[in-house]
Amino acid sequence: MNFSFAKWFHAYARRALYSAAVAVVCVQAVAQEKLQEVVVTAERREENIQNVPIAITAVTTETLRSKGVTDIHALGNLTPNVNLDAGSPFSGDRSVLSASIRGIGQDDFAFNLDPAVGVYLDGVYLARTIGANQNLLDVDRIEILKGPQGTLFGANTIGGAISIVTHTPGSKPHFVAEADTGRFNRRDFAFTADMPISNTLLSSITVSSQVRDGYQRVIPYPAGSPEATIAHIVDPQTAYPKAGTDAHDSNGGQNLQVVRGKLLWLASDSMKATFAADWSHENQSAIPNTATLAIPNAAFSGIYNLCISQPAAVLNALNLQNAADLALVVSYDPLFSPAIPGGFFANQTSNIFNTTNGLCGPRANNSGLPYPGGAALGGAGYIGGPPGPMNAASPGYTGSPNPRIYWNRAATDTGNIDTTYSTGPSFAKYDAFGGSITLDSDVTQGLHFKSITGYRQTKWNIGIDLDGTPESIQEVTDTQHQFQVSEELQLSGKLLENKLDYVSGLYFFHEAGYVHDFVPFEGILYIYDAANDVDTKTYGAFLHADYRLMDAIGFSFGGRYTWDRKTFTGGQEDLNGFAYKFLGCNPPNAVLNPVPFGPPGGIPNPAGLPCAVFAGFPDPTQPLRYFPPGDLSQNYNIFTPTVGAQYHISPDVMAYLSWSKGFKAGGWSTRLSRAIKSGNDVAFKPEYSKTVELGLKSEWLDRRLLANAAVFYTNYDGIQLNVQTGASPVYENAGNAKMKGGELEMQSLLARGLTLNFAGAYIDAYYTFVDPAIGIPQYFDPNRGLVLLPPLSARLPKTPKYKFTLGPTYGFGLANQGKIRLAADYTYTAEMWNDSLNTPQLSRPVTRNLSASIHYFSPSGTYEFALGGTNLTDDRYVTVGAVNYAAGEIQSGFNPPREWYATVRVSVGQ
Repeated sequence: MNFSFAKWFHAYARRALYSAAVAVVCVQAVAQEKLQEVVVTAERREENIQNVPIAITAVTTETLRSKGVTDIHALGNLTPNVNLDAGSPFSGDRSVLSASIRGIGQDDFAFNLDPAVGVYLDGVYLARTIGANQNLLDVDRIEILKGPQGTLFGANTIGGAISIVTHTPGSKPHFVAEADTGRFNRRDFAFTADMPISNTLLSSITVSSQVRDGYQRVIPYPAGSPEATIAHIVDPQTAYPKAGTDAHDSNGGQNLQVVRGKLLWLASDSMKATFAADWSHENQSAIPNTATLAIPNAAFSGIYNLCISQPAAVLNALNLQNAADLALVVSYDPLFSPAIPGGFFANQTSNIFNTTNGLCGPRANNSGLPYPGGAALGGAGYIGGPPGPMNAASPGYTGSPNPRIYWNRAATDTGNIDTTYSTGPSFAKYDAFGGSITLDSDVTQGLHFKSITGYRQTKWNIGIDLDGTPESIQEVTDTQHQFQVSEELQLSGKLLENKLDYVSGLYFFHEAGYVHDFVPFEGILYIYDAANDVDTKTYGAFLHADYRLMDAIGFSFGGRYTWDRKTFTGGQEDLNGFAYKFLGCNPPNAVLNPVPFGPPGGIPNPAGLPCAVFAGFPDPTQPLRYFPPGDLSQNYNIFTPTVGAQYHISPDVMAYLSWSKGFKAGGWSTRLSRAIKSGNDVAFKPEYSKTVELGLKSEWLDRRLLANAAVFYTNYDGIQLNVQTGASPVYENAGNAKMKGGELEMQSLLARGLTLNFAGAYIDAYYTFVDPAIGIPQYFDPNRGLVLLPPLSARLPKTPKYKFTLGPTYGFGLANQGKIRLAADYTYTAEMWNDSLNTPQLSRPVTRNLSASIHYFSPSGTYEFALGGTNLTDDRYVTVGAVNYAAGEIQSGFNPPREWYATVRVSVGQ
């Protein structure tokens, strides 16, 4: 090849002159660039977000892609005064959305509880938090509305609402395919196609699959321990009922497939109909769990450790009226101490620890139950506990050849939150199908009709081993079936020479479902088996209007009247009959006179009542049942108004003031640790919030700077507090609170291709009343036991005092006409509590989260290549967790570690 310097120089000079010319044009174009206008439907009509007098964060599909966001919970890092977590206590599933806005949220997946932040998919309400952490593969935008939305959105939006608007079919063929890989063997795929059938019939379909391994490994018990060579026994998975027994070699994995489709019929210039359907299938491991505290001498754990640590002969001879025997029992379970008011002792006159029909005897083998239960615990021996003749690692061991695992912190501690000894169930299976029909029609000039018809059904099965050991100390499995139908009819338009803009509507919602929980405690000493039915019907009528008094001043007003009826049937049982064994009154149909539990000599029983009746169980024909038979119901008629005023300081600046009210429906606690005579004993009523908000929405520098701010003050009354009572969490209307704070969101175009987003928030959320009887805040101090603090010192969960996000994005062209885009987000979040008890072991420290990505776009725009990372600071913290002091455990779920990903996207057409 002959090289010519002259030719090379000539070609180089031409390219340089061309690049300089392009650069001049680019500099001249900077002044003409503007930030993108975002259209939202927060007030049930399309309008510029800057004209809506509500604090809203809107996230477009471009933002989702540039930041690598694939589901709703990841938006929590980008939104001020919003906390979104994937999963909730006991749920075991990342599809469950735990959402809190401005201090108001719901951190439980149970069917008897409604969300505090409503999630809407194309205008259809998703009634369950299960599945609400929606995949965002084909959305046009996400709207996060803050504050109560009781007028236009209705019940269960007391904290706010999240509206997902999916992709609308295009009029031209368009195909997008995407493949992702990353840490933990990530392998994702998505395909979207716009396929117009005719000029008036448009269609689209999206298919996606997300698969990755878990980030918490299951390792052998007890790894590296001296007991590693000693065989131990655990109850087989078939010893008691479960929703499933699937297990994996790691937790926190994902295996999700989603299909969404839309058909848009443009019937005429004034009428269109949209038919949408979606299907989801999930079959993956449970979210990770770590037992961060194991208390060996709690109510259940103390009995369990006593049973396996003493020979059967000693247990069969125990007499609590004997000082030495009582001291032995109290050394394992201090709640048997006579010095404790309300403790377990109460002058017990029979041996409740015997190995025949007592607490240390065979478990869950009641007559008529279709499974074997477990052998007697008494005299089993143990590994991993304190030295002694029943410790298999001690000289002179006298216990069983196959001992059990002693319950304490050493039994659960692997030394790494990303490993666990748990070998119990670990699965999350979710199948959902939903559809909607949306009709839009201009009836006359100035009058618009809209109908949204929705249907959804879900099937959900989960299993999660919470105790961190191979033993069945606390393993949760759950199955749930749910369906819902809804209809919303809207009339909207303009009156009074277009000064009055209104939307009115009627709403109907029906949900029914079935849930069955299975939870064994402490080696199946207590087996929570709960089959419950729930049915809800809601009717609503609403009106919202905006009146422009003059060009600069406007007023808004509206309200919704809601009729809500809930029906519940509770079927919880304790399959081991723990209460009868504890009372020394087993079997349940026995007649003991006197009953042994009580003053010296026992409690007289002259009427000869069977144990089931004497112990207060509601149905003697079903002696293991905790709930009374029959249906329970609650009815509410609630009005939720809103009023406001707007002042347009200039065409680009609007100030507004609003007052709004919202509510969250009542229900029943379904996880009981004692039998009840009436459903009213565990019923809780709706909770309410009322918010005053002062806001400013503004555009500056010819729309190169957007600045939106809001301050608010909220009264939050009748709070449904999640309180641990015995072995189970229950709910009570036990508190009131106030929240005051503010948010600032800014978008700025600093230079050509360079944007900077900022979001900051402050909130002071505090209780003004907490019922002292429920005992919050409380925590377990290893040196002092259970410690109660003054009630008003408690803080609301999931509510950091400060939070801010900084997100720069820079894009520039290349010589080959390709483009590069750099994006990053840094979020600082102050410390917060994860539970209403304000448990220190569950607190979330200050977190600093950094994500970044680099994208290359081919000159034609057909190809995009991206490389990015999430949680680059590798901050690890508790996202979900719960306390069970009766079981002697605090369990925590930690966020994923640092991850990388790589993406290839191909776009053809349009």
